[in-house]
Amino acid sequence: MKIGIYGQFYHKNSEIYIQQLLETLDKKGAEVVIEKNFLELINLHKDIDKTYSHFSTFEELDNSYDLFFSIGGDGTILKTITYVRDLGIPIAGINTGRLGFLATIQKEEIKDSIELILDKKYYLSPRSLVTIETLSKTGEFGVLNFAMNEIAVSRRNTTSMITVHTSLNNEFLNSYWADGLIISTPTGSTGYSLSCGGPVIMPEAESMVLTPIAPHNLNARPLVIPDNLEIKLQISSREDSYLVSLDSRIHTLPNETTIVIKKAPFQINMVILKENSFLKTLRKKMLWGEDKRN
Repeated sequence: MKIGIYGQFYHKNSEIYIQQLLETLDKKGAEVVIEKNFLELINLHKDIDKTYSHFSTFEELDNSYDLFFSIGGDGTILKTITYVRDLGIPIAGINTGRLGFLATIQKEEIKDSIELILDKKYYLSPRSLVTIETLSKTGEFGVLNFAMNEIAVSRRNTTSMITVHTSLNNEFLNSYWADGLIISTPTGSTGYSLSCGGPVIMPEAESMVLTPIAPHNLNARPLVIPDNLEIKLQISSREDSYLVSLDSRIHTLPNETTIVIKKAPFQINMVILKENSFLKTLRKKMLWGEDKRN
């Protein structure tokens, strides 16, 4: 079994859990390959007897990997997908951060959870993504032109609103007067979109949601749409440019740039233990429907 590992940070209180992960994988005879910078962080804080192979870019990965572990929080998983991309490698998120809505494996249960995963006592939860391109298609976003949570447009260097002229399949929808607009996947519906008043969407739903950020036109509300629609956005503002974020990656585009957003042609496979589910995570992490009468 060939397993990749990625992490962004090395917290002192997570040392024991990283050690448990590596020891469990070694006992199972797994071939382990660790992202280069994360491996250097591990070696910096702890002497490791074993020498591990490493990778630096997504180009060094292929479909020979059976599994990929993401160590951190949800932000680490969003960075992990930029390595895994369209290879279909299942991703298991180990939560050493705070909320960890995507990273459902708790650090305190890491040893038992890893053994369950290696024994294939899990199921895959396919997650849809969104892609972005400009009408000029000059490659402003490069190969990382996709997001698993959301793509958002927002104002830049000003307190003034922007106007987001929005069309669906070339039919005009609305001009949002707002701080910005979020185009969220079902996975991202529990993140930025939710904090701006958007609905929670179950991961398997074939939909996206358009959620305005602090809209001035008060009759503009979040809108759920089928994920086979093409979304076209044109921005006007007092500034000559605006911001586009793909999960945590930010780009600046001139106002005259029209962007097109649609469902990506590939999915990300998230590893979920059989004892877990989206609804259980929603109740546990979001305290969904929490009421003392329940």
